[in-house]
Amino acid sequence: MPGVAIALSKGRILDETLPLLARSGIVPAEDPSTSRKLILSTNRPEVSIVMLRAQDVPTYVEHGAADLGVVGKDVLLEHGGEGLYQPLDLRIGACRLVVATRRGFDWNGTVQRGARIRVASKYVETAREHFAAKGMHVDLIKLYGSMELAPLSGLADAIVDLVSTGNTLKANDLVAVEEIMAITSRLVVNPAALKLKRERVKPLIDAIAAAVAGMAAREAA
Repeated sequence: MPGVAIALSKGRILDETLPLLARSGIVPAEDPSTSRKLILSTNRPEVSIVMLRAQDVPTYVEHGAADLGVVGKDVLLEHGGEGLYQPLDLRIGACRLVVATRRGFDWNGTVQRGARIRVASKYVETAREHFAAKGMHVDLIKLYGSMELAPLSGLADAIVDLVSTGNTLKANDLVAVEEIMAITSRLVVNPAALKLKRERVKPLIDAIAAAVAGMAAREAA
């Protein structure tokens, strides 16, 4: 039977995913955070790890180039998530998707006046849905990084971005004025792989689910 490939991305989510995979019985042969290899073997000959950009994880899993993947809900919302089975909230990578402005900016007054607002974000589709649901008129500006600079430079009135501790906002004299949603990382699975490789994929899903449940139980104790 063909092997199983798990798509991961470097960064904070990887740091929280590796212990979860270890509790599920999967340990990479090399440290993914330092290795230059894009495909890593593991302690299980039938399981490999594919290292990708976070934004590419849903695409690789959707098209079957990887069988499973770990990705933030923010990326899934922007991607659309169509064609993906999402069996587990892994309860890692917790953060918030928020609207933020310069400190002192009259956000509520601007909204109440119905003024047109310029909003910069990497998450333009999610932002569009959020503001449309509120009946707000916004001009969305797509950015790929350094979101905090947009309000400071006058490029935008507000940003939509992920916040974990809030320290970066504070350091740049920005404040969160709305929370759009809580974000965590999800396990995504290619539906065809679940059928064609069920003998290997389903036990992996079950092992990861047990690891997540065990982690939650320890946190609650």
